[in-house]
Amino acid sequence: MNTVQRGKLAIAAAAIGVGLLSVTGCGFVNAQQTSHQYSASDGVRADLGKLQLRNMLIVASGEKEPGRVIGAVFNQSSSDATLTLSGANGAQTEIPVKAMSETYLNDTADAAILSTAGVIPGGLTPVTIRSGSDSATINVPVVDGTLPEYAKYLPSPSATPSGSATPGATGTETSSASPSASTSTAAGH
Repeated sequence: MNTVQRGKLAIAAAAIGVGLLSVTGCGFVNAQQTSHQYSASDGVRADLGKLQLRNMLIVASGEKEPGRVIGAVFNQSSSDATLTLSGANGAQTEIPVKAMSETYLNDTADAAILSTAGVIPGGLTPVTIRSGSDSATINVPVVDGTLPEYAKYLPSPSATPSGSATPGATGTETSSASPSASTSTAAGH
């Protein structure tokens, strides 16, 4: 092999090396998105003891209007639980969740209504979630009926806040809940 061929081979090897470094270096410098849990929907997720909340959001036509809570609640414990949601201006609703099952807050379940949404649609409102001695505050998105998939969930302005959602209308009840498999179907999406 003569010097010209060796020079061309060295340049080609250097170009391949630089190309490989730039391709493989991306994973080294940037975080892998698949290693981070996040809500891949309009709603938010939260865990409260043995309760797992998925795709939770509030549908309301205005800040001071009633807001319907939609999403899914999974109970991983062997006993029934009641999830209490407390929002703006004393708005409150309760959601019973049977042991080792899930409750879907959608059009097949009784509505969980807060007397006021707390913020204009498009914003986040702080909601305190409680079950037994466990408590946390999460920021829940408020949406309106602009998107057709949420229009059917808008409560009427005269809607009365609900004390609880009926546990008999929880969707599918199973002997073991699988939140990771059901997350994408939360709230009927």
